[in-house]
Amino acid sequence: MVLLTLLARVTDGLPLSASIDNSSEKEQNLQVYQNQAKQLFRKLSPNSPSRCTLESGPMLMHYQIEQGVCFLIICHNNFSKKLAFNYLAELAQSFLERYASQIGQASRPYTFIEFETTIRKLMKSYTDTRSPKQLSKINNELADVQRIMVQNIEDVIQRGEQLSVLDNKANNLSMMSRQYKKESHQLNINAQQWKYIGGGVGFVLLFLFLRYWVF
Repeated sequence: MVLLTLLARVTDGLPLSASIDNSSEKEQNLQVYQNQAKQLFRKLSPNSPSRCTLESGPMLMHYQIEQGVCFLIICHNNFSKKLAFNYLAELAQSFLERYASQIGQASRPYTFIEFETTIRKLMKSYTDTRSPKQLSKINNELADVQRIMVQNIEDVIQRGEQLSVLDNKANNLSMMSRQYKKESHQLNINAQQWKYIGGGVGFVLLFLFLRYWVF
C-alpha cells in the first residue's frame, strides 16, 4: 500500500503538497524515509530520469517527473510496481489539471496543501490491491515498468551523484549488455558455420581417400 505521497518542484526541491497514511504512521518510521525523499528532491535536475525506483530497506520509493514536478510515493517493497506507477500517473494528471499554471509562482512550502484531500482519496482507492479494479490496472498496464531504473537511496544520497549520472551509467550498462548479446549470437552463428564447414571438409577427404587408396 502507499504509505506516503510527496510532491516537489524539480528546479529547487520545494515541497508542494503531501499526504500520509495515518493508519501506518505508528508502525513505520516514516520520518526517516520522508527525510530521505527531501534529500532526493534536492538532487533532482531537469536531466534526471523521468521515472525511477529507489530502495530503502523494506521500502521502495517510486517517482515520476512531469512538467517540472516530482511525484513521489513511499510504499512496501511488495507493493505492485505497475500499480505504483499507475497511481503516480493518476496523481500527476489530477494535480497538473488544477495547478499547472501556478507551479512556477509557488514561493512557500506546501503551497498546494489543499490537494492533500485528493491525494487521500486516491491513496484509499489503491489500498486493496486485490480488488477487480486494481487487478485490471495491473493486467492492462502497457508501460514496461520493469525497465525503470532501480537504485539504492543511500547510494544516491551519500555518494552525492546526480540521478542523471546514474541513469547514464545504467544506460551504458544496458548498451554494453545488448552489444555482448549481439556479439555472442554472432559467435554462435560463426561456430555453427565452421562446424558445417569442418564436416564438409572431412567428408571430401574421406571420399578422396576411398577413391584413390581403396579403389
